[in-house]
Amino acid sequence: MSSQPLLLMVNAFIGTAGYRSLYQQLGYQVATEWSERKAISLLRKTPPAVIVADFYHQTDFRDRLSNLESLLAAAQGSPNTRILVFYEAAHQAVLDKVGARLRIDAALTLPVQEEQLRATLQSWLGTPPAPGPAREAGP
Repeated sequence: MSSQPLLLMVNAFIGTAGYRSLYQQLGYQVATEWSERKAISLLRKTPPAVIVADFYHQTDFRDRLSNLESLLAAAQGSPNTRILVFYEAAHQAVLDKVGARLRIDAALTLPVQEEQLRATLQSWLGTPPAPGPAREAGP
């Protein structure tokens, strides 16, 4: 078993994968899932220290506002898992609605500033999440 904290990348469109080497440099063991269903399965079997996921909104979603609501709902049962989402500034209002219902620990607007990403992930190493739905927002 690895002593490195597990970071789960959930790639939908934006490409969180572009930061894999940064995640590894910081000491995270990286797992990648391209499907939300498979990410939820991994989350339930082996709760990661961090989930990094792409957030998007489409007007044709019938029963939800975003691509991540099922994953975020599943992650609520893992209070020691930090949740970081990357999002387009145009989706800020939708992200705020989702964040009011489901815990998101940090959100970074695209294009993601690597130093801000590094600082966020470094601050989480060895530090448990604070309780509640509070969220840090990117500029």
